[in-house]
Amino acid sequence: MATVLITGGTGLIGSRLTGLLIEKGYQVIILTRNKKKQNKDNASNPSYAIWNPAKGIIDAEAIQEADYIINLAGAGIADKRWTAKRKMVIAESRIKSGQLIVRILKENANKVKAVVNASAMGWYGDDNRLQKQAKSFTEDMPAAPGFMGQTCKAWEESIEPVTAIGKRLVKIRTGLVLSIKGGALKEFARTVRFGIAAILGNGKQMQSWIHIEDICRIYIHAIENEQLNGAYNAVAPRPVDNKTLVIELAKKMKGSFYVAAFVPRFILKWMLGEMSTELVKSLTLNDDKIRATGFQFIFPSVEAALNDLV
Repeated sequence: MATVLITGGTGLIGSRLTGLLIEKGYQVIILTRNKKKQNKDNASNPSYAIWNPAKGIIDAEAIQEADYIINLAGAGIADKRWTAKRKMVIAESRIKSGQLIVRILKENANKVKAVVNASAMGWYGDDNRLQKQAKSFTEDMPAAPGFMGQTCKAWEESIEPVTAIGKRLVKIRTGLVLSIKGGALKEFARTVRFGIAAILGNGKQMQSWIHIEDICRIYIHAIENEQLNGAYNAVAPRPVDNKTLVIELAKKMKGSFYVAAFVPRFILKWMLGEMSTELVKSLTLNDDKIRATGFQFIFPSVEAALNDLV
């Protein structure tokens, strides 16, 4: 089978994606900044190679072995408060990763057929930007003003030059990933364990989500199907509002033994600063384009997803 080179391979999506690729028979190489993980044992799966986007360092041999590149690299959006310094780290970790991949592909002989690059639903901004005739965001809509929209735009632009050197490029605009191992669902579950279903703001903001298995399957679908090109919204067909998501989680975890509690916007802003705007932003993304390629969701509804996860 082919060799897939993954950046960000130890993160929430990367770790599960690595497992699925290996199950399907792919050889996986994970680029890491941790020198202790580096090895040259090609028999191991996954194997590891060194890179450091901030310093422009990457293992050229790993690139030469790869048939496909999946770029998931980027500092965590919600890991720390959004200071000016943190926002720079979030943006540069993504932009420099894309630029480094472009440079190394230009400078070294390689057999890479396609690059699949992560992006995010933050590209779109709030639902109030939709035109009256539109019900959801489609991939042809422009990036929103503001930090997340412009970061996603620069992120995608950093990897775009690979198309000029003949590489097929797929950009995955990922929704809210549901997993018990990390992300938003794990955070919601913290309060639910104490019998409190914490609803953010008024709870009416729409959340375009996707199960961890389905997002990983979309990445595999992207490398295995040559018809995929350009940007795709990676979200389940049935978005829900925040209140519905949290209440459904509470029901699965606690039955009827929970209390719904609304967390006002001013409290969120006091706790999280500018980042809080992302928690109360309403986002309804259209998934017609990815489904038109033949992709079928295992978990199309939030009820199905939570039944599997909880």
